[in-house]
Amino acid sequence: MSLEMKVPSVGESITDVTVAQWLKNDGDYVEMDEVIAELESDKATFELPAEKAGVLRHVASEGDTLEIGAIICKIEEGEKSQDEDTGAASNDKVNEDTKDDVKTESASSDTESQETYASGTASPAAAKILKEKGIDAKDVKGTGKDGRITKEDALNASSAPKSEPKAASKDTISSSADSASSSSTPGGARDERREKMSSLRKTIAKRLVTVKNDTAMLTTFNEVDMKPIMDIRTKYKEKFKEKHGIGLGFMSFFAKAVCMALREWPTVNARIDENEIVYSNFVDISIAVSAPKGLVVPIIRNAESKSLQDIEKSVAELAGKARDNKLTIEEMTGGTFTITNGGVFGSMMSTPIINAPQSAILGMHNIIQRPVAINGEVVIRPMMYVALSYDHRIIDGRESVSFLVRVKELLEDPTRLLLDV
Repeated sequence: MSLEMKVPSVGESITDVTVAQWLKNDGDYVEMDEVIAELESDKATFELPAEKAGVLRHVASEGDTLEIGAIICKIEEGEKSQDEDTGAASNDKVNEDTKDDVKTESASSDTESQETYASGTASPAAAKILKEKGIDAKDVKGTGKDGRITKEDALNASSAPKSEPKAASKDTISSSADSASSSSTPGGARDERREKMSSLRKTIAKRLVTVKNDTAMLTTFNEVDMKPIMDIRTKYKEKFKEKHGIGLGFMSFFAKAVCMALREWPTVNARIDENEIVYSNFVDISIAVSAPKGLVVPIIRNAESKSLQDIEKSVAELAGKARDNKLTIEEMTGGTFTITNGGVFGSMMSTPIINAPQSAILGMHNIIQRPVAINGEVVIRPMMYVALSYDHRIIDGRESVSFLVRVKELLEDPTRLLLDV
């Protein structure tokens, strides 16, 4: 008797998911609660645990989009084979009952099923990609178990270069040169590949276009002398790390400055809900993080009540989860204001896009040693451009500029952050 596993409900607003990756192969024996696949929604990645022990049978393939409640796989009755117990590469020893159930109409499918772990064998998803590229599996070196060709191997594979032409006669070479001089065809490889957009990437694309179309977005700029903060970090970073177990970065200073400025200019922390303006008496800061599958914005809850070390620990924890695709829906839902740091990628100036339904976003950039005038003298200082994009429907120019100036003042005199003045 087999159990049909269906796509579970992973969030109130999520109607479908994409099979991002099978972590267990078709025909593998799995234990109950063992993670067998990763599912990707338009907001996050989820692990799919086995609902019983038995032999796994894939129903959906990697890249398939399934509605909530759709069948994704089956788990059949069966026992772990001796080969699997000893870690052997082949699955030829799977019991005969399960073999009969996996027969397909083509002999090639039988062969692939019997040689699941054979060196040079491509997974179904990898085989499809290689076929589209016109690449023979034997020309690809697999990095999976026992040389198995994974989906990533297939995506990274490129067609073998064409063999060198045989030596031609002088007349032939001359004729070819004349033809080449009259041809406008460019030389070199001109390969292309197509890749299906992930659910997350499609959602990001839709949201960004919606924000551009549905808000009156403007951006105001300023610059910050980062020397005072850099001096504090240089002087206390070792003691700070020794005491709190976390490094002292720039994000905590910016978050504290933002919280204090939002207290003075609450409209920047508000949002529009139909015909009403919603003001929040707390600050949930969304931190834009570049994850392997796209941009995500996990949230530091009640940042206004957190210390520098608490903020640094929250940033480190959320960034780690983002890199490992372990963020939950709850950790990315909500937020009243966003901070994004393009400076880590070398950006000198940009206009960040609002993270709807929020009304403003602060963009940090890289720090450049530049000549500036201070007290009538030209000196070299580590300067950073900052940008505030805001929704002009709710935030006026006076409020946006005043808010950014206040952030600048607090960062250039960090003592104010500690004294709350």
